[in-house]
Amino acid sequence: MARIKPQTLLLQSKKKKGPSRVSIPTIVLYCAVLGLVMLSMVATYRHWSRRSMEQTSAGLKFEDVGATANTKKYDLPGYAIMNTSKGNIVVELFKDGAPEIVDKFLDLCQKGHFKGMPFHHVIKHYVIQGGESKEFVTTEDWTSKGKLRGQLVTSPKHEAFMLGTSKNKQDSKSFELFITTAPIPDLNDKLIVFGRVIKGEDVVQEIEEVDTDERFQPKSPIGITNVVLKHEI
Repeated sequence: MARIKPQTLLLQSKKKKGPSRVSIPTIVLYCAVLGLVMLSMVATYRHWSRRSMEQTSAGLKFEDVGATANTKKYDLPGYAIMNTSKGNIVVELFKDGAPEIVDKFLDLCQKGHFKGMPFHHVIKHYVIQGGESKEFVTTEDWTSKGKLRGQLVTSPKHEAFMLGTSKNKQDSKSFELFITTAPIPDLNDKLIVFGRVIKGEDVVQEIEEVDTDERFQPKSPIGITNVVLKHEI
């Protein structure tokens, strides 16, 4: 067997070199690039995730506001029970026809504003009036208009047993209450109707039968003892 010379072995070993080693700077560069790519992906994910959540929250907030407004309007009491010394008068409130007046009336009811309110003017076949002020029109106007009411065209809003308040007393310190006992179209310019009596018409008629003096003021105290609000009757 022929012997291989040392020079030949050296040449063969040089031809069979193993894989070349990667330098440290190259490894550091690769790691840096990979880190930047990862950071970019994380930032992109967070951006789109936050945007999606904000859009969802905005949509929910809008829906909640609308739902709250609708719920508030729906939950407003639609009826008031006036307790008087003669009995109870049940009134249906015109929430759509006179919303601002109804809101004020409900607010005053919750504050107990009408507890102990007297009916200080009672005119038979015309109107009963309660509130702080004891003047609405002069006595002569009341009687003359009462005589003329049959000659005027009536309005459905101002039929008998309607609940109204004075257009001239719209402040936070006073609130006049009027319950008509006959059609009163001649008071269209003075009254805002915001409800109607649906039960207790006999109580209204009993109140208008009380004895009064020459100024239509009841000789014996009579008025509202309390008001109870109801959603349904």
